Amino acid sequence: MSFLPPSLVALAQRLGLGPGRHTPRQLLHKARALRLPFQPLPPVQESIWWQADPPLHRLVELPRDALSGPVQEDKAAARTVLMRLVEREQRSLDGIDLRQVDGLVGKDPQAAQYDGLEAYSATPECRAVRIIGYKDFVRTLGQAVAGFPEAGRLQLRQAGWRGERLFWAGEPQQLAAFAAAVAYARRRGLEVVQPAELTRYRLSESGLAGLRRRYHVLAMPAQAWSDPAFMGLLLDQGMPYARLALLRRSGAPEFLLLPRRHPAANALGEGLYQAGAPDVTGFLAGLLPAADSAPG
Repeated sequence: MSFLPPSLVALAQRLGLGPGRHTPRQLLHKARALRLPFQPLPPVQESIWWQADPPLHRLVELPRDALSGPVQEDKAAARTVLMRLVEREQRSLDGIDLRQVDGLVGKDPQAAQYDGLEAYSATPECRAVRIIGYKDFVRTLGQAVAGFPEAGRLQLRQAGWRGERLFWAGEPQQLAAFAAAVAYARRRGLEVVQPAELTRYRLSESGLAGLRRRYHVLAMPAQAWSDPAFMGLLLDQGMPYARLALLRRSGAPEFLLLPRRHPAANALGEGLYQAGAPDVTGFLAGLLPAADSAPG
């Protein structure tokens, strides 16, 4: 049956038409013996770029086709649980000092990392934005923030797992201008207070508890999906599962969700964990303490 697509293999095995099956105990032992290049999930790194990993905010509006797997019902069930993992809150702020903003909703074409907007403002792209005096500063900020100074509102984002950093969600072509203006305001000690719309994301403790209760969530290396031993176990007796490619970097692991209620899937999840697969829910639990900071 190896020449059939995974969806037909899963259907046949659920109907009892598949090859010899493993017991949950056998699955656990075979999974525990797998030798795959597991790597721990890296810690969240400081970055001025909103799109940097982990982009957990994507879970709020997870597309229906974001998960892969052979059975639609299994993918839909996993998607429902994942979408409860992150909460989104929108707030209107009467005023916030421009100098508090230290991130951008965009991505540097060179994929470079900077510890703040002042470092980014030293790049050739930002140095091309000439701010000699206060009039240049006002003009530049007016280009970046529609309506500044009379009616301009900063569009900001914040993620609890990224700490207190505020990210400006303006026009992508104005990133350099905005960064240059912020750097100038900091150098000159200019207090520029503007109203803002803040979209804040944070991990839900109850959502994480629900995910942990219902699923093993494991970070599987890219090599796993072409490994015959692993794929043979995954497709054993058509067990339910779903895959999610959430991380953006090249070669990043995919998340495998195995429902604990299913004996075979539960055994496979336990065995993979013992073989060294990182527990994604444990990684997420480590991000919870940083979820409660927001500007007043």
